Amino acid sequence: MAKKDYYQILGVKKDAKADDIKKSYRKLARKHHPDVNPNDKAAEDKFKEIQEAYDILSDEKKRKVFDRFGYYADNLDVNSPYGAGASATGGGASNFDFSGFNFEPGGSGSSSSSFRDIFSDLFGGSGGGSRTAREPEPPRAMPKKGKDIEIPLALSFEESVTGLTTNITVNRSEQCSRCQGAGDTGGAIVTCPTCKGTGQVQRQGGRLQFAQTCPDCEGTGRRREPCSVCHGKGVTPKTEQVKVRIPAGVDTGSRVRIPKKGGGGRLGAEPGDLFIITNVGKHKFFTRKGDNIYVTVPITVPEAALGAKIEVPTVEGKAQLKIPAGTESGQKFRLRERGFPSLRNPSLRGDQFIEVQIALPRVISEETKDILRSFEKANAENPRRAMGLE
Repeated sequence: MAKKDYYQILGVKKDAKADDIKKSYRKLARKHHPDVNPNDKAAEDKFKEIQEAYDILSDEKKRKVFDRFGYYADNLDVNSPYGAGASATGGGASNFDFSGFNFEPGGSGSSSSSFRDIFSDLFGGSGGGSRTAREPEPPRAMPKKGKDIEIPLALSFEESVTGLTTNITVNRSEQCSRCQGAGDTGGAIVTCPTCKGTGQVQRQGGRLQFAQTCPDCEGTGRRREPCSVCHGKGVTPKTEQVKVRIPAGVDTGSRVRIPKKGGGGRLGAEPGDLFIITNVGKHKFFTRKGDNIYVTVPITVPEAALGAKIEVPTVEGKAQLKIPAGTESGQKFRLRERGFPSLRNPSLRGDQFIEVQIALPRVISEETKDILRSFEKANAENPRRAMGLE
C-alpha cells in the first residue's frame, strides 16, 4: 500500500488542532478546485488528494489510526491493533514488526512500548481485548446569534423622496421556550438523524461531491434526543407585525436595517437583524441620478426667443423658473436642493435639473402660416451658415 503523509499534503504539523487543519484545507481546496482550474488534470488530482487528506485528519478516529500506523484503509479493523485487514494469525500482520513488543502481562522487551500500551492509546482503554472504543460525547449546543432576514419592499417614487413608515408581516423565529435554544433537553443519546450516524454529510460543489462534518452532531454521529417542541432546531416559528421606518432618500437596492427582528438566537444569544430591501418605482417624467432629479419641460418658440417665467414640476409641487431670452432647445437649468435627501447626511440634499425643449407651433390656420412667413422674411438668418451650407 502506497503511504501518504496527509499532514504534509495539508501543510500542517502533526500536532495541529482541528481548526488549523480545517483552515488549511479550505485554503488549498479553493486554490486547486476544478472550477477554478478548468481542464487542469494536475489540479484536479491535487484537489482529490487534499480532500482525501482532510477526510482522514478531520475524523478523530481515522486520524488516531493514521497517527499510529502511518496510513488508513477502509478495511481497517478499528478494534484490532494489528493494522488494516489483519488479525493475530492472518497474513496482514506482516505489515508490522512485533518483535519489540511484550505480549505478556509482566514481561519486558527491547521496546519501551507494549501491546497493552498500543491498545490503550488507540481506543482509550486500560488494556484487554474485550474493551471497545469509547464513544465520543455528543456536543452541547453553544450560544449562537440568530440569522438575518431580508424582505423586499416596493415604494413609489414620491415615497422614496419623503420616506415612509409602515407595518409589515415578518415570518421569523424565536428561541425555543422549552429547551432555551439548546435543541435538546439533556435526555437520551440517539443516532444523529441528519447524518444517519456517519458524522458526515454530502455537499455538492460543481461536478464533485464533498464530505463535510455534520453540523448537528459535529462529526460524532450521535446527539441527544431532540427537543419535542423545536425538533432540535433551538428556535420555533413566529409571525410578527413589525413597524418599519424607511428614511427619505432610499433608492432601489437600499438596505434598511431593523435590529433584532431577524431569526431567534440560541441559548440567550441575540436575534438576527431584519433588512428591508427597497425597490423604487419609476416616475412618469422624473428620473434620478444619485441624489439629483432630472426632468424635461417643453417651452414655446416665443418663450424661448423673448424669455418668460414658467411653472415647472418638482417632487414637492410646482416652482417658478425664469427662461432668459434666446434660450435654445436642450439648455439646462438648476433648482438647488430640490433633489433627494442624502442617506449619509439628511441635512444635505441633491438638486433638480430642468432641460427645456422648444415645442414647434402647430399650423392650424392660414393666418398662422402668414404670420410664420412674415417672421421668416423679417428674420432671414440661416442657422446652417456656420457649417458652410445654404
